[in-house]
Amino acid sequence: MEQKTPSFKEQRIRKITELYYSRSDVQKAIFEFCKNREVCPLYFEGFGKRPDSLQYPGDVFELAKKGATSLNCSEEIWKDPLKLSTDLNEQQLNELREGWDLLIDIDSKYIDYSKISAKIIMDFLKFHGIKNIGIKFSGSKGFHIIIPWKAFPKEINEIKTSERFPEYPRIIIKYIIQKTKKQLIEKISDLERPNKYVKDFQSSQEVMPDLILVSPRHLFRTPYSLHEKTALASVVLDLKELPDFELKDADPLKAKIRNFMPNSVEGEASELLMQALDWDKDNEIKAGKSEEKITGKYANYKPIKLDNLSDENFPFCIKKILNGVVDGKKRALFALINLFRSIGMEKEELEKKIDDWNKKNNPPLKKGYIKSQLLWSYKRKPIMPPNCKEFYHGIGVCVPDNFCNLVKNPVNYVIRKNLQENKKGKKTNRKDNFKNNN
Repeated sequence: MEQKTPSFKEQRIRKITELYYSRSDVQKAIFEFCKNREVCPLYFEGFGKRPDSLQYPGDVFELAKKGATSLNCSEEIWKDPLKLSTDLNEQQLNELREGWDLLIDIDSKYIDYSKISAKIIMDFLKFHGIKNIGIKFSGSKGFHIIIPWKAFPKEINEIKTSERFPEYPRIIIKYIIQKTKKQLIEKISDLERPNKYVKDFQSSQEVMPDLILVSPRHLFRTPYSLHEKTALASVVLDLKELPDFELKDADPLKAKIRNFMPNSVEGEASELLMQALDWDKDNEIKAGKSEEKITGKYANYKPIKLDNLSDENFPFCIKKILNGVVDGKKRALFALINLFRSIGMEKEELEKKIDDWNKKNNPPLKKGYIKSQLLWSYKRKPIMPPNCKEFYHGIGVCVPDNFCNLVKNPVNYVIRKNLQENKKGKKTNRKDNFKNNN
């Protein structure tokens, strides 16, 4: 097979990468942060093998010499990351997991909007009594905010908090989104830009930063890793530096090493978690009453109903998943269930599709695990599957086409593709009718 010649940009980034990761202070910063975390290198060709971990600081440079552009690590803290497997059930994962950090991933089209979002969120966290907050640049146009595991209560009502991943982090992030949304829209709308945005939720969605919801074994770029597209470093910031931060401040050759993990006080995030859980409970009750009036149980809730839906309308990542996967089966199941429910697929068809898919896996997931995931999903409103980012790269199924550049989520892809196919069908029918009548 003919080997693709690297572009000028890729060659430049490769040179910067090896020089940058040769720095002992960078190696040490990444190594120290990644202790007891799952680590996965990212190459230009895709993600490396999982699970993996760093044994020595020098491992960072060794991976860079092999072509790694960045290192990504888990939010979860494990007793032994190398014992992780996609075949582990929920109980086994809980036994292996020591805890988790809350990682708030702010993503936007514009760095200015991400800065506004980060400031509002940090003020919100301080309002809830959290004084020790870590923040770093993502390497592109966003920021990562961290609240360490130490800051959270270890038990709530005799339930181990470590066993509530990703449930509790998701609830907290949804709570933050809801409580800061109005202020964020107002601040973004007030920005002086050539294009003025209307102060309402719908029009602001296109420019609003996106808080990425966590998923099992979710990975994020480690502090001081490079971004493979910008060649900028994921530098740690002092909170006071945020308003004046510019992309040039993330120049890898000038990066100053700081600790991303703040020195938290034991339990200082307890109020945030309890408030988020209360908020979630209240919303479940309200949603349950509302759903009972409209459609009955969540299992029959269909926010979108697409006509003449074909598997050909699925993005390539979903098609590839449906052919069976070796690694990441549980993550793939999570994506499939939420995609199928989001596009209004009937329960019977959904379960048949999942069953057919699982037969193609080698080895297949246990039927009991699939059944429990379906039952858990049916108790709740349909949610969107993960956005088109590292989630699908991590399973090894992301091969973007021209449509992928227009969407952020597989659901959007299916809707656009379905609409396009229906339009083609109508045109064909009109032509056939014209021929038959003449």
